[in-house]
Amino acid sequence: MRVVPNVLTLCAALLVPMLLASQQATPAGQPRTIAAAVRQFVSVDAPVVVLTHARVVDGTGRASRDDQTIVITGDRITAVGASGTVPVPVEAQVIDLTGHTVIPGIVGIHDHMYYSSVNGSLRPMLTSYPKLFLGAGITTIRTTGSADSYLELNLKGAIDRGELVGPNVVVTGPYLQGPIGSGVGIMHPLRGADDARRVVRYWAEEGVTWFKAYTTISRAELGAAIDEAHKRGVKVTAHLCSVGFREAVALGIDNLEHGFLTNTEWYPGKEKDKCPTASDSAVFAGLDVNGADVQRTIREMVAANVAMTSTLAVFELSSPSRVPRDQRVLDALHPDVAKVVGGWYDRAASQQDSVARQVFRKHMEFERAFATAGGMLAAGSDPCCLSAIAGYADQRNFELLVEAGFSPEQAVQVMTANGAKVLGLQDRIGTVAAGKQADLVVLKGDPTRTPGDIRNVVTVFRAGVGYDSAKLTASVKGMIGIK
Repeated sequence: MRVVPNVLTLCAALLVPMLLASQQATPAGQPRTIAAAVRQFVSVDAPVVVLTHARVVDGTGRASRDDQTIVITGDRITAVGASGTVPVPVEAQVIDLTGHTVIPGIVGIHDHMYYSSVNGSLRPMLTSYPKLFLGAGITTIRTTGSADSYLELNLKGAIDRGELVGPNVVVTGPYLQGPIGSGVGIMHPLRGADDARRVVRYWAEEGVTWFKAYTTISRAELGAAIDEAHKRGVKVTAHLCSVGFREAVALGIDNLEHGFLTNTEWYPGKEKDKCPTASDSAVFAGLDVNGADVQRTIREMVAANVAMTSTLAVFELSSPSRVPRDQRVLDALHPDVAKVVGGWYDRAASQQDSVARQVFRKHMEFERAFATAGGMLAAGSDPCCLSAIAGYADQRNFELLVEAGFSPEQAVQVMTANGAKVLGLQDRIGTVAAGKQADLVVLKGDPTRTPGDIRNVVTVFRAGVGYDSAKLTASVKGMIGIK
């Protein structure tokens, strides 16, 4: 595929029952049952927990508030307000968070449970990725592109039952893909609209709640998949190429992945149902985000309530000279993989990628323009390859959204409340508010002043239980790329 940045081309070549079954709330005063495999990572587990003197970024986009108190009872937030005005129950475990910031649990809506290893093989990361996601503050993910939906459904079930530690998981079905060329891959090549309907029917009955269409799907197949999915109360997103954004919007799609650099409708002379073969940089470098064609796409997406997923961290890999070296990534990777990625880091600074950097800047501008026009922008890390791995790439997304022109509070909103809305979970998660599930991230420092503080995760609360971030991340050291 030649119409997306080189790293996405690489990832593609390497590839590359109810939504989120609710956990039973534990009544105040009664202990929770936590399996030993999970208990080892728990740092806070009390019927009532009070977080005091915290800075709160609540996920609504409003300015952060200093010196706040949050009361957690069972798995719910039961009070939020200025310290000194919120009653502190006498039986509560009180945690002083002076110098810390609390944000909602991050909702990653383009995440995977696989990584493309150094030898070109796609490896499921069912042991390491759930821990790394949670340790980095991601409490809900959508596996937007499943290599094995049964593996992911079973993983989700084990996490929901408290047998394994990890985020809430929204499972997508297998990729809905058109022709895939020669060789053996993970995708079933659709054989027309009826086949698309058959695949959607089967996997919707198996319990997946989203599907992801992929690069070579036809308009007829995509339209049939969307129609069948909607009949069954499930939704469809897409990483497109053969079909343009406006075509997908007209077919009723719910969500579009990646944004600017995957919309081929702007290519001169593009043929219907075919991916263009021209250089992506030449086309996108010449586009004006404020021009009529781009603005028309934005207007039609917004009018149809089609959400867009930002995946800035993975697209940044196509501009390697601007990617910061992250020792945490190298520590998490298996030594054989770390050697390759370390070499990539070493070469990155000297790469001649000025055009790619210019295109990446336009990619950022498109996301900002979409959000400014009223579009629903959410985010995910697409942790497929190189230095884009679970959790850490999600944190990099925050830094890049701020660089793109979003305020830190707006960037948190994109990564929390907006993701919850896309998934239909806004009444349950996504903001720091009384009545919501206690999915919270405690950060040392203040990411509204220093965006890099998003990396300083101390404790992650999932459904009222606090997990030690350092223990979670230490447990996967040297594992990424292997298991």
